[in-house]
Amino acid sequence: MEHLIDIFVKSVFIDNMIFAYFLGMCSYLAVSKTVKTSVGLGIAVIFVLGITVPVNYLLQNYLLKAGALTWLGPKFADVNLSFLSFIMFIAVIASIVQVVEMVVEKFTPSLYTSLGIFLPLIAVNCAILGGSLFMQEREYANIAEATAFGLGSGLGWFLAIIGIAAIREKIRYSNVPAPLKGLGITFIITGLMGIAFMSFMGIKL
Repeated sequence: MEHLIDIFVKSVFIDNMIFAYFLGMCSYLAVSKTVKTSVGLGIAVIFVLGITVPVNYLLQNYLLKAGALTWLGPKFADVNLSFLSFIMFIAVIASIVQVVEMVVEKFTPSLYTSLGIFLPLIAVNCAILGGSLFMQEREYANIAEATAFGLGSGLGWFLAIIGIAAIREKIRYSNVPAPLKGLGITFIITGLMGIAFMSFMGIKL
């Protein structure tokens, strides 16, 4: 249990998708104009990462990697379908995102309208695919570890977009020079937050 907590906390604060790897920046910058829309997209990202990472873990370990098909019999021991990893991971992600899009449109149409194209674009959000690829690279021992990583990564992305959205709502009314208004000041703040984050975590580590 402690190991799962370690993986979860590390994926939220140390291996943060935004501040450590700068993944998912397109949606992060475009949707973080208000806290309300950021909360909606952040929850969707948590859900998608929390589902797709463990599902892709099962695909990786019981279907795709070398020797994964031994459960079908000894003659399948040498089968290696790892070349299909990208295609399968993206197919799973696109399917889950489609479900999320339908649910949001059904129950919160105002949020669906606010998020616009960026909700279906979760399917091509590099943070989502990055979660599955990191899972594959780190070779987690079981599905519980993969799930902890997926949920932690989603929560880390959620906290990052909420943080920048709260800042953007405040600086909208501050005396920001005209050339830096909008994305300009957002890029600067995100870069400074990323530098501060990595410097802090480097000291801690």
